This record gives sequence, structure tokens and C-alpha cells, in this order.
Amino acid sequence: MDILETHAYDSRKRRNASCVLFLSLFPFFLSAAAYFYLWLPDPSPSVVSAAAKSAPVICLALVVLTNNGMGSLLGVAGGLLFSAGGDICLIWPELFLHGMGSFAAAHLLYSLCFLTERYTYFSSSSTFFYVLYLLLWLVGGGVYIHLLPYLQKVPDAAVLTPGVGVYVLLIVIMATLALRTRRPLTLLGSLVFMVSDMCLALQHFGVIPPHEYGQHVVMATYYLAQLLIAVSDVRAKADENDEFRKWKRS
Repeated sequence: MDILETHAYDSRKRRNASCVLFLSLFPFFLSAAAYFYLWLPDPSPSVVSAAAKSAPVICLALVVLTNNGMGSLLGVAGGLLFSAGGDICLIWPELFLHGMGSFAAAHLLYSLCFLTERYTYFSSSSTFFYVLYLLLWLVGGGVYIHLLPYLQKVPDAAVLTPGVGVYVLLIVIMATLALRTRRPLTLLGSLVFMVSDMCLALQHFGVIPPHEYGQHVVMATYYLAQLLIAVSDVRAKADENDEFRKWKRS
């Protein structure tokens, strides 16, 4: 093939891959719609509710595993499965700490994945990036400081207060590493995840009064964040494979 034919072939292949990826996401959209329609705004604790809440994220994990292989269990696919475990735990209020631990593990796996070779990086030496990093850490620290008086009032304050601090640290690290990548979907997903968690924390710990659509906001932003992170990881892997094929042809 000459250069033009190779470029046309690669373009067709990328379009076909995008179509296949979109179709593979149909179970995610269907299960998310079912959850919003049937189980919100007030899902009663049950195995069925837990399955309905975690199903969309499990669907995303299967998409990532199908496209990126079993190695993604140590990256985004593993993070999605830990997130699904967190979804299940949070159905039962007494398992809140376990759910937070599951999500903390998910953020750790996301962070490790964002450090791999398939995620390329912007030059982070500019003032612009330092300002963005500073803003992320100020937001994370500010939210935690604002939560402190409310955390100290809960029954498990001795465990939850440092636990929430560690969790905030991990999600801010994850968002910081996402900012360093050249993946807009990764960055957007990480930021939306922070927004979702902040909304959840403010409601759960009584900082703001319960709102009729509060849980809708939390879950909509949460599912969107996971979708963006998952799709970006699949595309990053596909780009890595394309670069390898180009290298072999050269």
C-alpha cells in the first residue's frame, strides 16, 4: 500500500472500531436507564437493588476487558470492578466504610493505569499546569476541611475522619494524573468523578439537606465519569496498537 491507501485503510479501521465500541456500550446505557427508571430516587436495600445499581459499571468493565485483555484487571477494568463492589456496599448504609474502601482501590488502579506508557503526557513544566494542579488540590483540601465538623459528629468518627481524608487524597491524585495525560475524556471523567463524590459526601454527611433529585445528580455524574474513563482507556489501547503496527510497517 502507498501512503494514501494506508491512511484511508487506517481511517476506515478507526471508524469501524468506533462503531463496534458504541454498540458494545448498549448494555451499559440500557442498564443505566433501567436503574434510573426503576430504582431511583429511593432504592430499598436488597440484592436486586444492588445488582441494578452495579450492572452499568460491570458492563463497562466487560467492555474494557473485551477490548484491552485481562491485563486491564490491573488498570481500568479492575477499577470498574472495585467500583461495582462499592456500588453494592453503598446500598446498605452500614457498609459505607467498605464501599469507600472499594472506591479508594478503584482510584488507586486508575492512577496506576494513567502512569502506563499508552497514556502520553503534556509537558507539565508550564505555569498553566501548575495552576491547574494547585486548583485540584485546593478543591480537594477545601472540601475535606469543610466536611471535618460533620465527620466528627458521626458514630464512627474515629475511623471515618481519617478514612475520608485518605479517600480525598487518592481521588485528587487520580485527577492530577489524568490532567497530565493527552486524553480529554480521561481528564473529564476524573473531574466529573470528583463532582459526583463531592455531591454524595455533602448529602451523606448532612452538609446540605436531602434534595428530591440529589441521588439522581450523584448517579448521573458517577455513571458519566465511569463511561468517559472506560471509553478513553479503550481508545488509548487502540492508539497504542495502531502505533505499534505503524512501527512494524516502517
